[in-house]
Amino acid sequence: MNTNGNGTESPVATGEAKKLATDKRDLLVLLKLIKKYNLKQTEELLCQEANIKQDDLEDVDEKEITNILSSALGENSECNGETKDGPGSDPELYDAAYGELCNFVDESLDIYKHELFMVLYPILIQIYFKLVSGGYSKAARSFVEKYGQDLDYFYREDLQNLLLITKKSEMENNDWVSSMDSDKFIIRMSRDAHSLFKRHIQDRKQELIADIVMKYISFDTYEGTARSKSQCNATSGSLIGEARRQDNKIRVYYGLLKEVDFQSLTTPAPTAVEEEDDNDPDAPDKPKKKKPKKDPLFSKKSKSDPNAPSMDRIPLPELKDADKLEKLKALREASKRVPLGKDSLPSVCLYTILNSHNSVTCAEISEDSFMMAVGFTDSSIKVWSLTPSKLREMKSAEMLKDIDKDAEDVLVRMMDDRTGESARTFYGHSGPVYRCAFAPEKNMLLSCSEDATIRLWSLHTWTCIVVFKGHLFPVWDVRFSPHGYYFASCSYDKTVRLWATDSNQPLRIFTGHLSDVDCVQFHPNSNYIASGSSDRTVRLWDVLTGQLVRLMTGHKGPIYALAFSTCGRYLASGSSDHNVLVWDLSHGQLVTSLVRHTGSIHTITFSRDGTILAVGGLDCYLTLWDFSKLSEDYIAQNSNASHNLDVDESDHYLLRAFPTKSTPFTTLHFTRRNLLLAVGTFKS
Repeated sequence: MNTNGNGTESPVATGEAKKLATDKRDLLVLLKLIKKYNLKQTEELLCQEANIKQDDLEDVDEKEITNILSSALGENSECNGETKDGPGSDPELYDAAYGELCNFVDESLDIYKHELFMVLYPILIQIYFKLVSGGYSKAARSFVEKYGQDLDYFYREDLQNLLLITKKSEMENNDWVSSMDSDKFIIRMSRDAHSLFKRHIQDRKQELIADIVMKYISFDTYEGTARSKSQCNATSGSLIGEARRQDNKIRVYYGLLKEVDFQSLTTPAPTAVEEEDDNDPDAPDKPKKKKPKKDPLFSKKSKSDPNAPSMDRIPLPELKDADKLEKLKALREASKRVPLGKDSLPSVCLYTILNSHNSVTCAEISEDSFMMAVGFTDSSIKVWSLTPSKLREMKSAEMLKDIDKDAEDVLVRMMDDRTGESARTFYGHSGPVYRCAFAPEKNMLLSCSEDATIRLWSLHTWTCIVVFKGHLFPVWDVRFSPHGYYFASCSYDKTVRLWATDSNQPLRIFTGHLSDVDCVQFHPNSNYIASGSSDRTVRLWDVLTGQLVRLMTGHKGPIYALAFSTCGRYLASGSSDHNVLVWDLSHGQLVTSLVRHTGSIHTITFSRDGTILAVGGLDCYLTLWDFSKLSEDYIAQNSNASHNLDVDESDHYLLRAFPTKSTPFTTLHFTRRNLLLAVGTFKS
C-alpha cells in the first residue's frame, strides 16, 4: 500500500481505491439490468468473473440504472434528484457557438444575410431541445430569452410553445419535437450563401453547430443570386421550413374535364322516315321539312384542355338523365349570368343569424342556392329553404306504389306536399358539428363533428343514412367531390381521408401533415384534393395514386380556408395570419399575397366566371379582389422571370371592402348568376 511519512494513505492510493469502488458499483448496476431482462447465463458468467455475490445486488435502485444508461448514451442525467441548472460546460459551449454564428450572420454581406439568417431558427430550437434533455432547463430558458427576440415575428408563438417544454419526459410524446427529430428542416439557399456558411463552420471548428446542421437541417441549393428579405419571408414560416423544388416537379393535370354533350338532350334524333324523305331522289320538288334550330348555347363544342386528365383517369359516377337535365338547367341559368369585373361588382346578400353567436359553428349553401345548412355546438344541424318552395318529405311506401315511374316529373311526384316546411333539423351527432356539405345532386348532406364521425343524411327522408367511422379524433372539415360519389375529410389526427358514399371504409388515407388538418377542398376535376393544416403548409394530393404532388409553404399561421379557381390552375388559401395566398398549381409557386384583413380568414370563394375572388374574415370585412387582372399580370411576369419571383403584397388588386356592423363571415357563395350570398353570426 502506498503511504506517506505519517503512515496514512497517499492521495494517489485514495483515488485508485475510489475508482475501484466506482467501477464495482457500475458492474453491480449492470448486473441488476441484466437480471431485470432475465439473461441468466450472462448474469452467472459476469458474477463469476467479477467475483460478485447475488446479495450485493439488493441495494441497487432504478435511479442508478437510469444514470448509467444516460452516461453510456452521452447524456447528462439528473443526479440525486437535483436538476443540473448550474453554469455547466454544455450551456456555455452552446451559448458561445450560437452567439458566434449570430455574429457571422450579422457581419455577412447584405446579399447573403437574409438567406443565412434562416438557419438561426432551427439551430436555436435544436439547442433548446439538447439543453432540456440534458437537464439544463433554466439555462435553456435563458438561452431562448436571450436570442429568440432576434428571430422573425412569425416564430414568436413557436418560441412561447417551446418554453412550455421544461423536462425530458415532456419531449418524448410531443408531436413537434418528434417531427423536428424525424423530418429535416428545409432551407432553400443559393450555392454561394451555402458555401459561405460551410466555410464559417469549418474555419471556426464549430463542431456543435455542424452536428446539428448534419442531423436536423437539409439545404435545397440553387444556382443564381441569393434571395431578398421579402422573397425569403414569402415562403418561410411553416414547421418544416420550405418546400424543396423537387417536391413540386410532378405533373399536375389541373385542367377541367370535358363537359357532357347536351345537344342530344335538347334536340330529338331524326326518325328513319324523316331521313328517307330528305334523301329521296324521286321527289326533288317536295318541300323539305324544316330542321329544328340548334340552340346556340349548346352548339359551341367544348375544346379539349391539354392540361386536363383523361375522363377515365379515376372512376366517376355515370350521370343519370335527371342529373343531365339538372346540368342543362344550370347551363341555361349560367347564360343569364352577370359578367363581373372592375366596373361591375356583384350584389351581396348577407344572411345574418341572430342570437346564436357562440352556438353556430358552420354554414353551407347548396350549389343551386336553394338550401342552407347550419351546424351548431349542441350537435344539431338545421336546414333552411332559401326559396318560397318548402322542404318536403318523401311519401310513404304505400303511396309510392301508385306513382307512374315513367313520368318525367317522377321525383317531384314522390314528395309529399303536405309535409312541406321552411326549415328542418337533424339530430344524431354527440358533439359540435364543424362542417356541412351538400351533394351535387342535392339529395344528400354530409356533416362532420367533434365525435370523430361523419354522417350522411337524406334530404328526401330527412334521416341519417350512414355513419362513417375511421378518424380517431374530431373531424374538422368534409367536402363532396364536384362530380358526386366521393368525399374528403380531415381531422385532428393529422390525416386526410377519401371516402365513397357506398363504402364505410376510406378509399385513401393521406398522411404527411405534422399537425391538425383544418380544411380540405376538391379540385374542380375531382382528381386532386387540397388540404390546409396547422403545420402552416398547403398540400395537394393525387386521388388516383395517393401521392403528395404539391407542397406549398408561406403562411405564418394555421390555414382555415381553401378555394380553387374556376379554371383549376390556381388555389387560394386563407389563414389566421390574416393573409390570403394565391398559388399556381402548374409549378407549385406563390403567385401573390393579398393583404387587407385584420382577422383570421375563414371563407374564400371565386365568382362563377372566375373574375372575382371574395374573402370573408373574422374582422367583419368582406373584400372583393380583381382576380382576372391578377392572373394576367402573373402570366406576363412569369413568361420572362427567373426562379426567384418578387411577391407583390400591395392591395392594388382590391376592388372593394364591405364592412358589417358586427357580423364575422362564416361562409360565402356565388349563385349561378353571380349574386354573392354571405352568411354570418351577429356578435351582440
